[in-house]
Amino acid sequence: MTSLDIHIDEADSTGIKPLLEIRDLAITFKTGGGDVQAVRNAHLTIMPGETVAIVGESGSGKSTTALAAIGLLPNNGRVSGGQILLNGEDIAVASERRMIELRGNSIGMVPQDPMSNLNPVWKIGQQVRETLKANGRPSGPDDVAKVLSQAGLPDAHRRAKQYPHEFSGGMRQRALISIGLSCQPRLLIADEPTSALDVTVQRQILDHLETMTKDLGTSVLLITHDLGLAAERADKVVVMYQGRVVESGPSLELLRNPQHPYTRRLVESAPSLASRRIQAAKEQGIETSDLLAPAAEPVAADHILKIQDLRKVYKLRQGMGKSSDFAAVDGVSFDVMRGTTTAIVGESGSGKSTVAKMVLQLEKPTDGKILFDGVDTSLLKARELFKFRRRVQPIFQDPYGSLDPMYNIFRTIEEPLRVHKIGDAASREKKVRELLDQVALPQSTMQRYPNELSGGQRQRIAIARALALDPEVIICDEAVSALDVLVQAQVLNLLAELQANLGLTYLFITHDLAVVRQIADHVCVMEKGKLVETGSTDSVFESPQQDYTKALLNAIPGAKLMLPPEVA
Repeated sequence: MTSLDIHIDEADSTGIKPLLEIRDLAITFKTGGGDVQAVRNAHLTIMPGETVAIVGESGSGKSTTALAAIGLLPNNGRVSGGQILLNGEDIAVASERRMIELRGNSIGMVPQDPMSNLNPVWKIGQQVRETLKANGRPSGPDDVAKVLSQAGLPDAHRRAKQYPHEFSGGMRQRALISIGLSCQPRLLIADEPTSALDVTVQRQILDHLETMTKDLGTSVLLITHDLGLAAERADKVVVMYQGRVVESGPSLELLRNPQHPYTRRLVESAPSLASRRIQAAKEQGIETSDLLAPAAEPVAADHILKIQDLRKVYKLRQGMGKSSDFAAVDGVSFDVMRGTTTAIVGESGSGKSTVAKMVLQLEKPTDGKILFDGVDTSLLKARELFKFRRRVQPIFQDPYGSLDPMYNIFRTIEEPLRVHKIGDAASREKKVRELLDQVALPQSTMQRYPNELSGGQRQRIAIARALALDPEVIICDEAVSALDVLVQAQVLNLLAELQANLGLTYLFITHDLAVVRQIADHVCVMEKGKLVETGSTDSVFESPQQDYTKALLNAIPGAKLMLPPEVA
């Protein structure tokens, strides 16, 4: 008997009926190459007031299962077997009219990307009002403001008149939560609701979501690739792999004693748990060298990059011809040793990405200096700047957004070589093949397009393109934040391997301190444009000096879950 079977029996024995029960669910997609079964024989039970998390890598079937539960499968998808019982009603066979009645009132949803799921030309208040009206709820200005206020948005009447682009990432996510819970549904499906947010905002959003759902008595189906977050926030965790449920159980029990090999891989790969595994091991006197990837030794004891009192000030318009100064980066100084990894961490708006843009010469500093190999980059002429760009390359956060969808993979990787007039057609093709080998992708990938690849494969292509010009420094701007934990671990290991083999220097921009612990030699912590703490990775993690750094560390999902029970 599996752990999942045990939970179904226990639920039945209490006499309380499940709110949602998925039995032997199979989901099939019709494709040009024939039918593809994305989910098979899936089981899942959610009791009233309970939070259940589904975890797994991209393509495991977790989001597909959730979409089936709310009747929003793509046109080429269908439930080909099993049942989805909502309060005993099989909604897998319900009509579209019935599903429209249930959506909003009985089942709400918070999708992953707020910028893709909020209408950019509608004010936030209009979008809340539309949901209320569609479900027969009062939808006046005060009703809309009440919904937004409950989601933690201050000055709700004013916020209702703003557009999505005027909100921060955390505020947009709160707006989506307000829409999902506006009609007080009995079940809320939250699909990666905080995957692109920094850890402190993530904790605020999840705390508020938890408070709201408890006040309303709403059950939550949480879809996430972060096992630490799932274990911290959910009563039960369901692990999916290749369309099947391979393990389930109480969250803490599953985290500390995973049974299935895939679950064990998830636990071992989760960066959000890494620092606490290490801390727990140290407290028990266990050698921790095997728990962390070894830091690369510097190729030479010199600084390839020196940032000196860097400032970037923007003019903000205030109307009536008036403006004010906003210092996005204010007096930042640090050095980057050749062949090492320096991480800049901080919340959204801390200025870390602005620093990266200035290092890449995509933004001009208002003041201060950036010295690359001893040369002030602000003084570079056009020809010298062209050469500089060959030596410093970026890897951006979203590989799908940074890769041209009209270029196949060969042209994507070859493009920098052609722009810099390196080699002939034959030598460039050979170089592309070598780069694909370096990032562990088959050479047959050359003829494919970005939309035909997974997120992890696309990020490997972005890395290959960055390596095409044999750079000395690579700026990784949130390069792994959107990837699931297994793919994230693969990409981080690849970056570490490439650094060791090629002597690369990384400037790693991230909001995820758990990832920093795995990859960085040196950490710079930024808050509101200022550098508030800097030091070696070990010193910052083990003895943080600033309250802000301590707050970032405490906000890592699963912060206490990997400690032994007597310590936790």
